[in-house]
Amino acid sequence: MKLRKSGRVLLATAASFGIGLGLTSCSPSNTVDYVFVTASKNNPGQISVYRVDSESGALTQIPDSPYPSGGRNPVAAVTSPNGNNLFVLNHDDNSIVQFAIGTDGKLYPQQTCNTPGAEPVAVAINAAGTFLYVVDFFSPETPGGPVYSSANPGPGDLVVYPVDPTSGSLGGGNCTPVTQTYIDANNATQTTTYVPVGFTPTGVNVLANGNSVFVAAQNALPTGVNTLGEVDAFNVSSGVLSNVTKYPTGTAPSAIASDPTSRFLYVTDSRQNQLITYTILSTGILNPSLNPPVKTDTFPVAVTVDPRGQYIYVANYNAADISAFAINQSTGTPSAVAGATSYATGAGPSCVLIEPALGRFIYTANFIDNTVSGLELNPNTGTLTANQNSPYLAAGQPTCAAAIPHGNHSTQSTSPSAPAGS
Repeated sequence: MKLRKSGRVLLATAASFGIGLGLTSCSPSNTVDYVFVTASKNNPGQISVYRVDSESGALTQIPDSPYPSGGRNPVAAVTSPNGNNLFVLNHDDNSIVQFAIGTDGKLYPQQTCNTPGAEPVAVAINAAGTFLYVVDFFSPETPGGPVYSSANPGPGDLVVYPVDPTSGSLGGGNCTPVTQTYIDANNATQTTTYVPVGFTPTGVNVLANGNSVFVAAQNALPTGVNTLGEVDAFNVSSGVLSNVTKYPTGTAPSAIASDPTSRFLYVTDSRQNQLITYTILSTGILNPSLNPPVKTDTFPVAVTVDPRGQYIYVANYNAADISAFAINQSTGTPSAVAGATSYATGAGPSCVLIEPALGRFIYTANFIDNTVSGLELNPNTGTLTANQNSPYLAAGQPTCAAAIPHGNHSTQSTSPSAPAGS
């Protein structure tokens, strides 16, 4: 499998506290999280499941790991906020697979849904756990019609699935997305299962307050002409999307994340090796930062904000490292943390994740050397140090990661407070 640049850009989102399936747990008492890492080399793809040691952050695979992903080339994953379910995108099968998560971290496949378009690449879930947002690389050409492909490129799409809060099933158990309405290029009103987004979409982010959703797209055309990237902004109400506008964003936006207070949006640009900041208004409108983009290392493809809203971490695929930034709490502007400007990972980090229970350990899925790197986050400075025995062996060609807290480790201690007057 040749991983295209857009396929390397995988969103990694963490979930909040959950109780699993109520199955008997055999996990050691020092397990603070479970981390799920997708890998694309085998057919079907694989999901490695790790226990996270609460003291060292060391990863240990659970018995029976890895598990089949339920399809070919899993590229993205997200967990439900209650910690009961894992949703995995299988790019080459156009599918979403829902797994129930046992209290011991074991995975149990429940439901498989096919997306309306082709080649799903990014996924996010709202904080309430009631809507799943999926981006297809190619949208259908017309409602109910054939899909675009590499030979016949077209725009991507954004699909919204209702999530049952009890079972985790999608679309009322029959995979039915929320009905959307949009105005097409011919100024005609379309009512269908998706809304179109830009060409070559790479990531999706839903705000913590659930009011807005943003999609990054590179707008790469088959002619090879360099174009401006964009962020497509949508407001959302009960899963129904309303378009706000499109924002020119760098030349190759590759990943997207927002802070926990829903005030700032961050987009990496893999062509210009930079991190771009927007301020988010209550209306969902984006304002560019008054300060210029900040430099990352080479070919940034993934970004995450720490659960306290203090720091940003960018995974740089070609440089095999993480860039670390502190967030100005008034303006959202990133600046390099004191000390080292980058921290080494394995080769080809394609995804970056901060575990949700303590917010102390950060992990990258390293596509080239088949490992997961672990580092400890200093919450006072934002600096990182390598975990015990890192890197850890993963299944072939790891692509992305998601996590849940284990036991009674509440995520409330890492939740940020909104600034005074907000």
